[in-house]
Amino acid sequence: MFSKVFSGAVHGIESRIVTVEADISDGLPVFDLVGYLGSEVREARERVRISLKNSGYRLPAKRITINLSPADMRKEGTAFDLPIAVSVLVSLGFLTEESLEGTLFIGELSLNGEIKKVNGVLPIVYMAYEQGFKRCIVPACNVREGAVVQGIEVYGAENLVQLAGFLKGSPMIDPCVLKEEELKPGKEPYEVDFSDIVGQELAKRAIEIAACGMHNILLIGPPGSGKTMLAKRIPTILPELSFEESLEISKIYSVSGLLDNNQSLIRNRPFRSPHHTITTTALTGGGRFPMPGEISLAHLGVLFLDEFPEFNRNTIEILRQPLEENEITITRLNGTYRYPANLMLCAAMNPCNCGYYPDRNKCRCSLSQVRHYLGKISRPLLDRIDISIEVPQTDYRELKKQEKGETSASIRERIKLARELQYVRYEKENIQFNSQLSAKMLAVYCKLEKEEEKIMEEAYNRLHLSARAYHRILKVARTIADLEGEERINAKHLTEAVCYRSMDKKYWE
Repeated sequence: MFSKVFSGAVHGIESRIVTVEADISDGLPVFDLVGYLGSEVREARERVRISLKNSGYRLPAKRITINLSPADMRKEGTAFDLPIAVSVLVSLGFLTEESLEGTLFIGELSLNGEIKKVNGVLPIVYMAYEQGFKRCIVPACNVREGAVVQGIEVYGAENLVQLAGFLKGSPMIDPCVLKEEELKPGKEPYEVDFSDIVGQELAKRAIEIAACGMHNILLIGPPGSGKTMLAKRIPTILPELSFEESLEISKIYSVSGLLDNNQSLIRNRPFRSPHHTITTTALTGGGRFPMPGEISLAHLGVLFLDEFPEFNRNTIEILRQPLEENEITITRLNGTYRYPANLMLCAAMNPCNCGYYPDRNKCRCSLSQVRHYLGKISRPLLDRIDISIEVPQTDYRELKKQEKGETSASIRERIKLARELQYVRYEKENIQFNSQLSAKMLAVYCKLEKEEEKIMEEAYNRLHLSARAYHRILKVARTIADLEGEERINAKHLTEAVCYRSMDKKYWE
């Protein structure tokens, strides 16, 4: 007897329908799996057979053939165990085809019939909703993750016996329905706040500008000056996630297996801080079974690279394309994978090996040692960083002050207002932030008067700027003007933006 069951496969962070076809006929007792399968899927043969036996279903001595379609797409992972088992039960007559109408199945089976957690449930359920399915059967551990998608019923099954009873009509499983407050992102409180930081007003100002326009920023200063403290507080001043943004981030974390059992959504903007020993694959994504890397896990949030020059040069040079394109493309033998990478890069570094250059009272590095250390960061990569700012040692008298600085909440309100200006301005464009302006758009949204043109010409020639650096100054100036509520870029906005580009000249030349 022939049967057909629907499942889904993750490709990048998107999903595709996979049809599991089963045929049981007379012949030698064989259990065959076909359809361009990875090793985990081929191993499903034994898992499904023993799981069915331990759930009370004995397979007859017949020829069982399972096909996973489309046959030209490679199938990886263990999420096909459950749909394979269900297709066999339908072919054997234990379940009816009518009971499976409009249903998609995902799940891994253990040998005792238990349905175990799998990765990528959220994007698969979302794809099922878009394709018009009525319900999804997922592992009980994944049910809250899948229930985020509205408009489709999501059931969590614990084992095969429970699932078979449910499909026969027994009300053993209820659809998971999340409370309204569970679907609202931005409700998780932060443990840190900008008011914790003493002094460093210039650095705070630069970070506020960077957060407002999603500009990349580089913090340079001696050890213990507060670079890491400042970076860790950037998410606290970014506007709260919208539901669509939260869903987009949650898809990435679902595919990566980073959503907890009781977690339905990523509720705050990501802050990823990988160690400088990270490999290229871990940063960009990919691997034998392609997965998102740290760049994509920081999507719509912050990627913080502390001790920037200590990263492997080949690793950080990979950042060039994602910082320009806001996505990363990975091509492998089995296909091409695209992962989103619309993030704010924050890098921190010491100016030399000992960390105290150019203070010659403390620094004992030779000029050649300093050049070698700074030379680990290439000019093309520096060109992609919009703002560079020094973070000096905090004065003792400032350190002992009991006054609290400005809170993250008040800074966030200013950033919200400035971002609203950007959303309205770029409503007809395919961008959201000033940092995403193309050269063509700059001519429209960053027009300069004669005085400002003269300032830019002088800065361009004196600082030996590249065309990319010139464009990034204009983008930063546009953001500063938005923070001030100004429609036109003025001279003061340009001069401040130029100052944020002059720091790399101080150190690298």
